[in-house]
Amino acid sequence: MTCDAVGKLIPLYFYGELPAGEEDRVEAHLRECAACAREMARMASLAGALGRRQAEVPALLLEECRADLRAAVRGGAPLAAAPAKGPWTLFLEAMGATLAGFSRWRAPVGAVALVAMGFAGARFSGAGRTWWRPADDTAFATVRSVQADGSGGVQIAFDETQRKVISGRTDSPAIQKLLLTAFHQDNPDVRVESMGLLSPGTDTAEVRDALLGALDHDPNAGVRLKALDKLKPLAADPEVRKAMARVLQTDDNAAVRMQIVDLLVTRRDESMVGVMQSVVQREDNSGVRQKLETALKDLNASVGTF
Repeated sequence: MTCDAVGKLIPLYFYGELPAGEEDRVEAHLRECAACAREMARMASLAGALGRRQAEVPALLLEECRADLRAAVRGGAPLAAAPAKGPWTLFLEAMGATLAGFSRWRAPVGAVALVAMGFAGARFSGAGRTWWRPADDTAFATVRSVQADGSGGVQIAFDETQRKVISGRTDSPAIQKLLLTAFHQDNPDVRVESMGLLSPGTDTAEVRDALLGALDHDPNAGVRLKALDKLKPLAADPEVRKAMARVLQTDDNAAVRMQIVDLLVTRRDESMVGVMQSVVQREDNSGVRQKLETALKDLNASVGTF
């Protein structure tokens, strides 16, 4: 798939509205294309910010929507007359009027309304791709397809998952394992929070490698900065310094590059001279360039390469 095609499909993918095959193709493209992965991360970040703003939903709105939907699927009137037409009644009437001249579209009107209700439900609940939840708040479903069955009914295909909650100290093995798993979730807020909650005393190779992986590959600059913050106690580790030198030469975020320079200069390291000389020649950010020039001066090295 092309980047242009994936860019148009990202909103539908995020809310779980793509067919399974097309969703797989989008995911395959996102794994290979850093630009589209960054766009997906921006979408997730925006959705997370919007999700934190809770709308005041009238208590009877959901029941009214369900009643209107059932009536629309059966082709009859609403089950209970309301003093004034609700928003979904108006929506369904508008849909009916728009499609009145196209008889082949009349049967799936209820299905179309149900899909639209899914989008609106996600907006009201701030639930992201999973927009339906039952009363007990433990099972979640993503609707994959909605089809009218020709006899007034609707056939819905959905994926359901079960939520579990555990509590414990951040240095417990179970909590550490889940925090490391969270490094790979779609939501960048989850990735940042999981890194921030890692126990300060945790310096295992597994944690170090996970942080280095995030620094090297995470499409979100905020996540990469948090990974650098957690790597500060390991700034003298040769593998960590090697990774930071590599990211210094490739990262497109000036704040990340500036933080790496600050960490590299905490230890006098002649092996970093060549890297810094190479980067300073093409650095377009004045703050980063000044830090590099100061670091080279402290190492008695020239700014240019010879």
